[in-house]
Amino acid sequence: MATILCVDDEPSVGVVLEAALAKLGHTSILAGSVDDAMKAVSRQQFDLIISDYRMPNATGLDLLGLLEKEGHQIPVIIMTGYSSVEHAVMSLRSGAIDYLTKPVRQETLRIAVTQALEVIRLRKENETFRQELSGLRGRRQILGESEPMRRVLEIVSTVAPTKATVLLQGESGTGKELIARAIHEQSPRRDRPFITINCAAMPEGLVESALFGHEKGAFTGATARTQGAFERAHGGTLLLDEISEMRLDLQAKLLRVIQEQEFERVGGQQSIRVDVRLVATTNRDLKAEADAGKFRQDLYYRLNVVPIHLPPLRERLDDIPVLVHNFVGRAAQQLGIEVTGVTPEAVATLQQRTWPGNIRELANVVERAVILSRGGVLRPDAFVEDAALTRARPAVPASPAGTPTPVASIGGAPMVDPAAPTAATLNLEELEAITIQRALAATGGNRTKASKLLGISERTLRNKLNTPKAPTAS
Repeated sequence: MATILCVDDEPSVGVVLEAALAKLGHTSILAGSVDDAMKAVSRQQFDLIISDYRMPNATGLDLLGLLEKEGHQIPVIIMTGYSSVEHAVMSLRSGAIDYLTKPVRQETLRIAVTQALEVIRLRKENETFRQELSGLRGRRQILGESEPMRRVLEIVSTVAPTKATVLLQGESGTGKELIARAIHEQSPRRDRPFITINCAAMPEGLVESALFGHEKGAFTGATARTQGAFERAHGGTLLLDEISEMRLDLQAKLLRVIQEQEFERVGGQQSIRVDVRLVATTNRDLKAEADAGKFRQDLYYRLNVVPIHLPPLRERLDDIPVLVHNFVGRAAQQLGIEVTGVTPEAVATLQQRTWPGNIRELANVVERAVILSRGGVLRPDAFVEDAALTRARPAVPASPAGTPTPVASIGGAPMVDPAAPTAATLNLEELEAITIQRALAATGGNRTKASKLLGISERTLRNKLNTPKAPTAS
């Protein structure tokens, strides 16, 4: 049974509608004008409104406009004695759910009301499903119940419904893009585009065109007008990945777009207005970059409206069990290998590592273990470097007194051969150096393959190899 508001300036029509709707099992409230109807809507909830088209002072179309303006999402059936295609089109275009002609027959009314209420039910059901799906999508693969991750997800759920710009900071492999997608998918923009631009991967000469688009003939090879990321993300979310890699001159143009929500295409003169929610990521300390003059201070403050720091995996070791089981299940399904489980000892072994490549490295290690296991239960030895890689390691001359043999350098810090005897250490830099050297040795010095083995990007590996370290006092 539905509660239906009937709006008509003729009392006799209202009485007839009330009786007809009562036979269908519905409750009716009568209003003689648009003003009375709006007062009734403000006092109680209605499932449906049936309104006359022509009334003194205001029409049924005016009622549709007022309902929308006041934020009342109540479906309306427009009814009139002046049947015309024009009235029907105007009513439907203005948001009416259906259109009836006077005198309204009982069967016609029954069909119209039944269909309208069914549409309402489906809309509510769809919205419920969409909210549930949004929650699932927003949490897709964002696993972990550790305190650091709970804090991150709380901020995400709070900021997602807003339009605020978000700055995601964290080491490579911590899941920054996944969090950015969660922000989009838990926002009112979830059904609009989610566009990603990797500022580090784009050739310098193409970044501006990628962001703002270009006109035909703007430069050599520009054979047609092309939309940029901001235009394609209109109404949705734009993710600027690795924002710290953007040139300073483009940072100024980006600042203007953020402030004014408008820009010109490359080679164009017409301003284009957009509505875009911005999310930026970086694996650097962006404030330190700004203080050092490597990043614009004003742009930093525009991006840093809601900062979210993603913790490295070594700070959320309690999340490794659920991550491992998830990665095992996913890898086994994708590879068609039947893995029946992971022993607690194997999980404990993984919790003892430092994970310089973070979640990405863990996922790669698990996938490799699944491949080499050929099925069954994964035990600690499944996560030990296989014999083939060990044999592939080049021989290194032994050093005197059993001390590690320096074979390379990472940022000025000596690296050691992992096959040589080593003293026990818990120093993260030394452990990271050993891990990287093992990967380079296993891949014959191929940085691309070594970065994949480590679960980090080649750029990150290159930075770790090249970044100088300050000397320490002895």
